[in-house]
Amino acid sequence: MGVLSETWFADGYIDFELKKYTLLAYLQDINRYFNQSKLYPQLSDIIFHYNNLIAFRDNKQFLQQQFPKKLTAVNIQKLELLYEQMIADDELMAELEDIIQYSIQEMNNTIKDGTSLYEMVAAQLTIYPVGLVPLESKEGYLLLCDGSYRQILVYSYRLTIFERHDEKYRGIHTAYLSSYKKDLVYTINHVKSLLIKEKKELPNPAVYCVETPLVMPVDETLLPIAKRSLVKYIAEEAA
Repeated sequence: MGVLSETWFADGYIDFELKKYTLLAYLQDINRYFNQSKLYPQLSDIIFHYNNLIAFRDNKQFLQQQFPKKLTAVNIQKLELLYEQMIADDELMAELEDIIQYSIQEMNNTIKDGTSLYEMVAAQLTIYPVGLVPLESKEGYLLLCDGSYRQILVYSYRLTIFERHDEKYRGIHTAYLSSYKKDLVYTINHVKSLLIKEKKELPNPAVYCVETPLVMPVDETLLPIAKRSLVKYIAEEAA
């Protein structure tokens, strides 16, 4: 995947045509993955860069608050110095504003393509608990079945809660465990029984199945969307 630095729009010589070429090459690469129905990590990467541009345009201090894990102190200092240069140089300010405005529009168009694919896939996921769900569902198993109906992919999952800007966010960590050929023997319920028998650390696990008629790249699309959809499903069930 083509890579942009966190401060690509401010790196080196600030020239509209040069930055436009850099951006279009990046977006061409992103769109190539989207055309293959591969959403991640491309979608999250372009959303980061889009938000980064918005934050820089609106408020330089917001950068440090919004992206404390992505932007280093060196990058923050570079952006602050750039602001000082912009104040002293009207021509530089105008050039950078043109770069940012153009980039925001072009990235937004590509993001719309990615989110449309995301929403289409999410709308065709069916999530249901396998058997009874225990009172505590922060840990358990995710069973993923796509439209090929050939196998059941098994993942362990663990929900996490983290806080940022006075808000709580739910996250999910998964780990691939195994796969089973889906047939008359290895049904969803039988796989749950095997997990309980083999994984003694979770004697009464929460088990959820995510099914879709679609056949899509698993790691790049189906699994990331299934994970996010499962977080939402569990949160709604707990509400």
